Amino acid sequence: MRNFIFILLFSFTTTLTAQQIAVLQYGGGGDWYSNPTALPNLATFCNQEINTAIDATVASVTPSSVDLFDYPYVHMTGHGNVFFSSEDVENMRNYLLSGGFLHIDDNYGMDTYVRKEIDKLFPDQELIELPGNHAIFSYAFPFPNGLPKIHEHDNQRPQAFGITIEGRLVLLYTFESDLGDGWESPEIHNDPPEVRRKALQMGANIIKYAFEY
Repeated sequence: MRNFIFILLFSFTTTLTAQQIAVLQYGGGGDWYSNPTALPNLATFCNQEINTAIDATVASVTPSSVDLFDYPYVHMTGHGNVFFSSEDVENMRNYLLSGGFLHIDDNYGMDTYVRKEIDKLFPDQELIELPGNHAIFSYAFPFPNGLPKIHEHDNQRPQAFGITIEGRLVLLYTFESDLGDGWESPEIHNDPPEVRRKALQMGANIIKYAFEY
């Protein structure tokens, strides 16, 4: 019932105003504020390419805030330590089970820390690598081979992991891809246009999935 109310209220609200997305301001000392141009650029791309109406003024929200429920998509990134308090865990779990979506994008160096915190959120669930035929890889743009590689890091293959509850992906963890760097303004990382476009297209898939699925 809570899930139905969340979706109903969100759908009604977003017909009247622009949708808004947020970056997660987590504790633990990690640089949650990395990639400041990434989400505004992704919002602009989605508005142009998949006909969304996303406010490009991206908000920040803490894990324990009631405001978390205002956002259908919350992005989390960084390079270092992550810590969720018990209050954070309870609020975030309720948010995700009520129709919310958390996308964690490792900006390099986050993996060791964030997996422990994901375990707190869903201790009875395992992060599962998503197959290439998962809906999120074709929701707006086709990626038949799965997650695109944007930055090299440790030269490992890019992987997308998820937590799925009752058939809905509620948490996406992208690793060894660094989509967020690809969303940043082109002068920041000097990525080739085709690489940057792949990152934005995959981001649009994630946004569309989070909003509609």
